[in-house]
Amino acid sequence: MKKINNSQKRFYKEKVSQENRRKEEKLKKARREENSKEEKYYDDQIEGRNSVLELLESGKDINKIFIAKGEKHGSINKIIAIAKQRKIIIVEKDKKQLEEMSQTDNFQGVIAIVPPFEYCEISDILKTARERQEAPFILILDGIEDPHNLGSIIRTAETAGVHGIVIPKRRAVAVNSTVNKVSCGAAQYMKIARVTNISDAIEELKRAGLWVCGTDVATEKYYYNQDLTGPIAIAIGNEGKGISDKVKKNCDFLVKIPMKGKVGSLNAAVSTGIVLYEALKQRK
Repeated sequence: MKKINNSQKRFYKEKVSQENRRKEEKLKKARREENSKEEKYYDDQIEGRNSVLELLESGKDINKIFIAKGEKHGSINKIIAIAKQRKIIIVEKDKKQLEEMSQTDNFQGVIAIVPPFEYCEISDILKTARERQEAPFILILDGIEDPHNLGSIIRTAETAGVHGIVIPKRRAVAVNSTVNKVSCGAAQYMKIARVTNISDAIEELKRAGLWVCGTDVATEKYYYNQDLTGPIAIAIGNEGKGISDKVKKNCDFLVKIPMKGKVGSLNAAVSTGIVLYEALKQRK
């Protein structure tokens, strides 16, 4: 049998050591990925200081709050104080770990883990209007796909006094962490009904006594010439295609926003703001 000299022994020992280190690193990586998956399998998460503060102040359920180690200045202290007062679990993590968890570009050192967004029924929206002793003011979104647009729309609708928003379950973005962040926490205060069929939802609103106003660039009447007072629902369409033909046919009347530039359409969130605030002005 051939003898192994000391040099060969060191070589084999180093090789085994390197192999063990590789296995250990591989195992650590697998654990990190598993931990990251576990975090991301939570129902949903709200990111950013203002959004988490709004969430805390709204009184809604929070499973736990993750804070980056070393982040103990500014509004983080207020978040920690309210969370402790409400007996919410606070977990400190390395910034890199939070970056892996984050679903947005700017989580600002804090992520709140929450149950899924609690959608409501159309009847709940109508009940809110009754409780406020106001004529129902509802927004229907037919296929908004961009979460940034939906977040902006929710924020605008909340400030305009809209009682609730109706969105479809299919071919449209749901309320997620990006939507909530862009809405600056307004999603926590807005009633949102997620329905299987927008046309059926329109029929339900009509039976409840609402008029349904659709937006369409091909119609003749401008939004500011239309009576938008009383019980009303305003339908805004997809960013590119507008409202579908089926929804358009179910509307009681259609309005448009004047266009004088070379671009033939407006961003959905901008269009929503223009029409909602005209309705708000008329309803005062």
